[in-house]
Amino acid sequence: MRVREGNKEADILDAAIKVFAKNGFHNAKIYKIAESAGIATGSVYLYFKNKEAILNKIFENLWGQLYQAISELKQRNDINSIDKIDQLINLFFNIFYNKPELAIVFVNEQINVSHKKDGLWLKYNERFIEDGEEILTDGINKGVINPNINVKAFRYFLLGGLRYMLDNWAKDQKALSINILRQNVKLIIKNGILS
Repeated sequence: MRVREGNKEADILDAAIKVFAKNGFHNAKIYKIAESAGIATGSVYLYFKNKEAILNKIFENLWGQLYQAISELKQRNDINSIDKIDQLINLFFNIFYNKPELAIVFVNEQINVSHKKDGLWLKYNERFIEDGEEILTDGINKGVINPNINVKAFRYFLLGGLRYMLDNWAKDQKALSINILRQNVKLIIKNGILS
């Protein structure tokens, strides 16, 4: 077996994000990913079994990074639940800040791998959501967040809204900056959940 050189895996993932964002997962071809990464098509198969494995790895990296960050945030005792939610929103927007293609893949393609119910990224995704719910519940228990908030309903509202916003931003970044979206999400959430 050939020795893997450089960071071809990262190059393949970056190329795949661009190809998936442009063509969609189902229309994407491995040879196009290889071409975009500047490698031979066969080299892709040294790292990934197929394009579904590539998509799984993209989501594993994304949700792994988000989970690690929220896990650390949840443990902090120097800030309250409202500040943690503020930081949580920052985490989410920061991950996509200079990556509109990743936002498109996140919005459009996560469903292609989520129905399989396998992959490490699903565990990261579930833990991220659980930690977010714990932060919200802690705020409710401490009386800083409105006790009438249903944590599950809030989760669906927030994640659905963020996906829709990211989709629109990624398709036309000039129409509304990601920072304006971030600020408005914080404003709406903070003013809507305070007790």
